[in-house]
Amino acid sequence: MYMPMQFSHIQMEWQWPEGRSWYERLAQSRKLVRYDGRGTGLSGRDVSDYSLDARVLDLEAIVDRLGLERFALLGAHDWGPVAIAYAVRCPQRVSHLVLWCTYAKTSDPPWIRAMDELVKKDWEIATETLAHGILGWSAGDEARSLAAFMRESVTPDAVMALSTAADQFDVTDLLAQVRAPTLVLHRREIAFPEVGVARELASRIPDARLALLEGQSPLPFVGDTEAVLAAIGEFLGEGEEAAVAAEPPEGNAFRTVLFTDVEGSTALTQRLGDAKARELLREHERLVREALKAHGGSEVKTMGDGFMASFSSATKALECAIAIQLAFAEWNASLPARPEALEGRAEPRPSARGSRASPRADRGVHTSPAGQEIRVRIGLNAGEPIAEEEDLFGTAVIMAARIAAKAKGGEILAANVVRELTAGKDFVFADRGDTPLHGFDDPVRLFEVRWREDPQP
Repeated sequence: MYMPMQFSHIQMEWQWPEGRSWYERLAQSRKLVRYDGRGTGLSGRDVSDYSLDARVLDLEAIVDRLGLERFALLGAHDWGPVAIAYAVRCPQRVSHLVLWCTYAKTSDPPWIRAMDELVKKDWEIATETLAHGILGWSAGDEARSLAAFMRESVTPDAVMALSTAADQFDVTDLLAQVRAPTLVLHRREIAFPEVGVARELASRIPDARLALLEGQSPLPFVGDTEAVLAAIGEFLGEGEEAAVAAEPPEGNAFRTVLFTDVEGSTALTQRLGDAKARELLREHERLVREALKAHGGSEVKTMGDGFMASFSSATKALECAIAIQLAFAEWNASLPARPEALEGRAEPRPSARGSRASPRADRGVHTSPAGQEIRVRIGLNAGEPIAEEEDLFGTAVIMAARIAAKAKGGEILAANVVRELTAGKDFVFADRGDTPLHGFDDPVRLFEVRWREDPQP
């Protein structure tokens, strides 16, 4: 259930490419229910009660009319308090609560009062100002189109009535009573409500997750929409790892894609010969499959010296990547010492947090073909790959493979979207900056995932 925003018109939004694409993407793997709030869009305009209770009753009427039993609820901006109130009043119906750039109690910054005065004096200039504030002051036709949409979706009198009613919203006392899993989404550079409001909101809702994304637009479909879709997709998909662990997803579901690659495998084969190299790679396959099984990963395919796997959770994907590196670190440490191999390089010491994720418990000495270490590079990306015939295709997959190719043996590299999806989790990232990837016009910002207490430089 996607609750309306202040400027809402579900018919006209289909004529706005960005808005249409946003809602279509949300509806790809789930049923999406939308409606215009009272006094806006296609809803009745002749209303005077815009109170919190009136809006909650509107939502209840829609839910009852559609016969919805249990659903995820998304509330944004002034409708966030309405979503919170409904989640507390009807906990049996709300499976997940997503709050976008909203608050429990509104504040009254001076520029809001100034905008109210501008709405009263010149509705057209007010909407032009708001549109440029959302899209950027350099936006031309796009801003004018958005302003025209605002004027069609609501009258200036209704805007003032909605704003006055929202000034009275205060659901602070309800936050501790929210029982649904909650995701608080916010962009770091948004002026109102500021990022501190999102942190406070998340801290007061039991076990809420806070995801802070880059950008300054209050509209989720302006700016980096992929990060917003990724965060929502992962949150709504949590708890489904076991159901998808045995097979790749159908359709274009949102996934985190992981690639592994054995460093120097070609040279290894030439040095050891086919039979001994294959024996070593079988050990690689065993350790990776143990980690995938332990963390709900789906093995898509193996390429001889590497794996492609997918996860419905970015958190599980990162935990699996760390588990893989810990398993190989343990394997390498258990080999008979070879002075020529160890010269000038200390063995990594797994971190205390990461060691709990390792699927291996035995620490005996192993006899590997020619006593060879196995060093693996790992790359991760998140997106909506195309699933066909038990395989995955598309930009998200290609980028994950290119990211893995940029890693060194023993490293984990992840795209920025993976870092943002796991914000607030117990992972340590090191910014590797914007990195050129083969086949991509623009550099991609990469992060190294730290999995050792004493990482090598």
